[in-house]
Amino acid sequence: MTEKQRYTKEGFQKLQEEYDFLTKVKREEVKKAIAEARSFGDLSENSEYDEARNEQAKVENRIKELEALIQNAEVSEDTDFDADVVGLGSTVKLSNNGAEVVYSIVGSNEANPFENKISDMSAIGKAIIGKRAGDEVIVRAVAGEVKIKVLEVSRVK
Repeated sequence: MTEKQRYTKEGFQKLQEEYDFLTKVKREEVKKAIAEARSFGDLSENSEYDEARNEQAKVENRIKELEALIQNAEVSEDTDFDADVVGLGSTVKLSNNGAEVVYSIVGSNEANPFENKISDMSAIGKAIIGKRAGDEVIVRAVAGEVKIKVLEVSRVK
């Protein structure tokens, strides 16, 4: 049995949008490219045909992957948590030795450090889940223990 993956509503919507695009648009584009490449004749030396078939394989693999992710998704609703408590879908402002940073708390598959989206399963995520503004936590990191203070907690509506 596959483990459930947690998603924010936004993250789950992105999965569904990608699935819809691939099944309704991209799949048809690839079919047309294969048909066009076939019209060029001899398939044994037809690089356009090979390329289109490779693209088809990539698209179909991603569709299967998305189907599994969607089927095993657990979507966190805004009503599942108190807006003042850090949880999946929260935006938090943290302080680490005076340096402030803002993170969005998301599911593991949505995490993107370049967009300041951290997983609820990351070291920081685990440490601050359930905390409120004013709470302080110790996070065990590779470089040692880090003291973090939760300055603000909000939810995007």
